[in-house]
Amino acid sequence: MDIFRIDGGIPLRGKVKISGSKNSALPLFAASLLTEEETILQNVPNLSDVNFMAEILSELGADVSQLDTNSWSIKPASIVHYAPYELVRKMRASICLLGPLVARLKRAEIPMPGGCVIGNRPIDLHVRALEGLGAEVRLSGGIVQVNGSNLSGNSVFIGGRHGSTVTGTANALMLAVLTPGCTILEGSACEPEITDLCHMLKAMGANIEGVGSHLLKVEGVEKLKGCQHTVIPDRIEAGTYILAGAITGGELTIEGINAAHMGSFLDLLKTAGLPLNYKKRSIKTSENLNLSPVEVVTLPFPGFPTDLQAQICALACITNGLSVITERVYPSRFMHVPELLRMGAHISIEGSSAIIRGTKRLTGAPVMASDLRASAALILAGLAAEGETWVQRIYHLDRGYETFEKKLQKLGAKVVRLPKSELPKSISSAHN
Repeated sequence: MDIFRIDGGIPLRGKVKISGSKNSALPLFAASLLTEEETILQNVPNLSDVNFMAEILSELGADVSQLDTNSWSIKPASIVHYAPYELVRKMRASICLLGPLVARLKRAEIPMPGGCVIGNRPIDLHVRALEGLGAEVRLSGGIVQVNGSNLSGNSVFIGGRHGSTVTGTANALMLAVLTPGCTILEGSACEPEITDLCHMLKAMGANIEGVGSHLLKVEGVEKLKGCQHTVIPDRIEAGTYILAGAITGGELTIEGINAAHMGSFLDLLKTAGLPLNYKKRSIKTSENLNLSPVEVVTLPFPGFPTDLQAQICALACITNGLSVITERVYPSRFMHVPELLRMGAHISIEGSSAIIRGTKRLTGAPVMASDLRASAALILAGLAAEGETWVQRIYHLDRGYETFEKKLQKLGAKVVRLPKSELPKSISSAHN
């Protein structure tokens, strides 16, 4: 396993190009199974999660090939209805294979998936959507078994106690497009990644109304065709770089993004005093070392995204005053906090809220990443810290950020990827 060594305290400056969205690409790969024809996906990020999904599709029988670094061809002329545990266990997004497999083959067997450990993330809303359209679902030996021989359109509510479900909405959509009759999905997620999926499904011949809203109406069709589709830019990666500029007091131009996809995130930063200059496909951050404390509540889009909660925590750690960050999507998603405390942060957890008293400067320390976004938060904290920070378990990072250290290096950051064997023995022994 690799590690990061970071020498902090350097303001980042320059331009960074945002990659395609991981959270969009994975359901799009799954959606390619809805047709026997070829689908070509462009602007796909080069990530371990994408490679895992490509492997799963290959195991299902699809002919999957990488045309270049960011383009893929998927030809699923003949596929099977079951996926291998060894691959599925690595990635939670593989659950979105249920919808297309049941839609096309009328049955599916998918092992309960893995992924980041950020609290309880059940699949009950996925099951509700499948059963609402007439499928029979049972869990046996850790495998989700679905019989879809009697599917029919219906009105289904797929919201949950923490709001709408993105992958659950994707599953329901992909099942509905080939289900006879009219399906109404109430409480649907309206994240940009779901809108992107809708646009691809419509290009394949699906009949969908209400795109971008919480109520989607789908008229089932008999067959879908292949298409060519470009993945939207990654709004979470964009937000992470904006925060990297803010936490280091630098000036960055983030290129290739859609500001409309950022929701309330940009408004919150402007309220905190971060100057932002918008252009058609870019945002420029300007230096401001006197930001105001923030009050954040994570919510489904267009609310503040849970996938940027850890990173905004890192910024709040060096923002003068008292910040309050409340997690409403995954209330236990604060495993980055103990590591930030090691760097000198002042944070207390009260229920689903982090109370953060800003300090003038963090201090470099050895830290351990627990999940994808926690990795990014610890790296941001290391960039702002005084001295040397070692970030371990960065394999999480490679799931969601394309060439992160290389992009940071071009912005002036002193960050290097090293084999774990380069970790000083004093640090290694302290963590064992």
